[in-house]
Amino acid sequence: MANKPQIRTSSSALIAMIADEDTITGFLLAGVGNVDLRRKTNYLIVDSKTTVKQIEDAFKEFTTREDIAVVLISQYVANMIRFLVDSYNKPIPAILEIPSKDHPCDPAHDSVLSRVKYLFSTESVASGRR
Repeated sequence: MANKPQIRTSSSALIAMIADEDTITGFLLAGVGNVDLRRKTNYLIVDSKTTVKQIEDAFKEFTTREDIAVVLISQYVANMIRFLVDSYNKPIPAILEIPSKDHPCDPAHDSVLSRVKYLFSTESVASGRR
């Protein structure tokens, strides 16, 4: 328990988002958006002009910021940087893939679901159950 990751308690933790404009707008209207004193936001709007490098940089920034507890990323955007999403293994911030209006959720590419399936398949093999 001593190595348990901690979220800062001096201020509230944020939710970061990497998604299309409609998804980001919905979350901003719900009050999830934040702009700090250095004019850094907790979201990246992905459109046809957004490069994979910009998405990678935003993902790396959001997963290293201490004030972010959850990163919501549209599944189709996560597929563009699948190697980064799949290699990320820290519990905080948690990475959650969400569907978007134009791209429905595909359970075959969901990183959380695939990790749960792997966990249960490993446990069933280790215990001799099938």
